[in-house]
Amino acid sequence: MVSILFKWLTVFALVNFSPVADKSLPKLTAHPLFVSVTEIELNAKDKTLEVSCKIFTDDFEKTLRQNYKTTVDLLKPKDKAATDKLVSDYVQKHLLLTANGKKVALQFIGYEQQEEGIVSFYEVKNITSLQKIDITNNILYEYKKEQIGIIHITVDGNRKSTKLDNPADKASFEF
Repeated sequence: MVSILFKWLTVFALVNFSPVADKSLPKLTAHPLFVSVTEIELNAKDKTLEVSCKIFTDDFEKTLRQNYKTTVDLLKPKDKAATDKLVSDYVQKHLLLTANGKKVALQFIGYEQQEEGIVSFYEVKNITSLQKIDITNNILYEYKKEQIGIIHITVDGNRKSTKLDNPADKASFEF
């Protein structure tokens, strides 16, 4: 689903905002949408929450550079372990989960490039069921005031979604 959304956003941007032969139109150098997509799924068999966050690579790199005052290349890192730590640390500070009334910690699994984005993967162990989840998501809010966060959560095949527009950063779901 995440890749379908990003493909749609890319097509939308190309159709509506690409420079054309008309020189009177402004030339755009960056994508016009600032969005992250967070997917959360309860894996009842393994008793885990599986979490992924997809963020445009260029926006994520700029945000990491600003926040950590260091050189960042997510696609060709000089030090993969150090880059993993930056990605993990940033997301864990900006994506907070409370499952069934208890704060839970995201365990970083890794990240990979998918199309024009970086997808980072996390896991929360020992979640046997999920009646309620509270989410604080302000990923890249300090980077762009236009940033939005899309959240999808699936429990027992029941999928719910919401969109958070900066500065709104809280969402709750009940199952």
